[in-house]
Amino acid sequence: MRAALPDILDISHQPMNAVAPKISFVSLGCPKALVDSERIITSLRSEGYELSKSHAGADLVIVNTCGFLDSAKAESLEAIGSAMAENGKVIVTGCMGAEPEQIRDVFPNVLAITGPQAYESVVSAVHQAVPPKHDPFVDLVPDQGIKLTPRHYAYLKISEGCNNRCTFCIIPKLRGDLVSRPIGDVLREAEKLAKAGVKELLVISQDTSAYGLDIKYAPSMFKDREIRTRFFELARELGQMGMWVRLHYVYPYPHVDEVIPLMQEGVVLPYLDIPFQHASPNVLKAMKRPAHQDRTLDRIRKWRDICPDLAIRSTFIVGFPGETEEDMDILVDWLKEAKLERVGAFKYEPVKGAPANDLGLDLIPEEVKEARWHRFMKAQAEISARIVKGRVGKRIQVIIDEAGPTVAKGRSKWDAPEIDGNVYVASRRPLRAGDIVTEKIERADAYDLHGVAV
Repeated sequence: MRAALPDILDISHQPMNAVAPKISFVSLGCPKALVDSERIITSLRSEGYELSKSHAGADLVIVNTCGFLDSAKAESLEAIGSAMAENGKVIVTGCMGAEPEQIRDVFPNVLAITGPQAYESVVSAVHQAVPPKHDPFVDLVPDQGIKLTPRHYAYLKISEGCNNRCTFCIIPKLRGDLVSRPIGDVLREAEKLAKAGVKELLVISQDTSAYGLDIKYAPSMFKDREIRTRFFELARELGQMGMWVRLHYVYPYPHVDEVIPLMQEGVVLPYLDIPFQHASPNVLKAMKRPAHQDRTLDRIRKWRDICPDLAIRSTFIVGFPGETEEDMDILVDWLKEAKLERVGAFKYEPVKGAPANDLGLDLIPEEVKEARWHRFMKAQAEISARIVKGRVGKRIQVIIDEAGPTVAKGRSKWDAPEIDGNVYVASRRPLRAGDIVTEKIERADAYDLHGVAV
């Protein structure tokens, strides 16, 4: 994901005696990296730096890279190359910065390279290249910090790193083991976002349901109360703040069951983002993932018994080394049984440094990966079409993302921004981004809904 700078950051008011240094910023990768970018930008803005929407008009460029897949590394190198060509003064940070030689070999003249979460190092490198010209009467930063998302939704990162050791993944190598933020700090940030007008919180981490495990669920103070740093308590407390709360990157540990009643009660959205990755026991074992998908189906049924409105989103990998046609049959059959509402699939890419490279399993030819991916997505498209058609005639709540003269675009409680479906709302009255309206669904296509505001 490449984050565009919102109009709110195009600030032109300057002190009479100084021109504020301008920084151009490129943010690549996942929402977790986007939050890192927001923190860096907030720090720089508090010191008087401005943000430029072009490399050419900036004093230097910061590129926050993604290093998870080879294709992501190629995109990061391309972004660095563009910044070097258009500006020449470039600081590189993010996951790819954890292995700086990959960048130095191609671009030896970048000013500095830092790894992920190294906010202070990035700011220090900026200070060296372009010293700040701070004016405390002009350089005002909102209490909630600078956000790169639209005003009405925000990502809330609750932890860094991951304790899992999936063989296809190098995230623990890049970002380290799980480090949870105290729940009091997380809730105070959420409260600031609510006061700033945020309508939807997207809770993110590498492993959201492991939240607090590393600190033994230690209690933390929030508003004169002690609250345990734990997944259930986090969901419950966030759900009291008057915003939609959407839970991402949830591993299906047993205690996830505790949160389903909160969804039925409307405390948090009935939406779980769970990266199942596959269904074949052989493939899951090779991935070092939980390999009891029959039990998972039972749990999904129980969750839906408690909360019939529940939507489950997941991602899968096809073409993992050693995957057979029988493994693929198991995956597609499982998918048809699970009837997941939202699904994405990726064709396996070898990642340098990932344990999967050393398993000694046969690599799957690209044309076979492609065929399996199409088979998987065809099966899911049929499932999704049946689910969305079942919503026709119903009245649902929709959060508006984009206004339009007669038709606005938004999302239901079953849809996260950028990765899920859209809901189109025809309305006689003007609708603004961030409005939450009731809509009667009149028709559906494969993934999206269409209707009228009521």
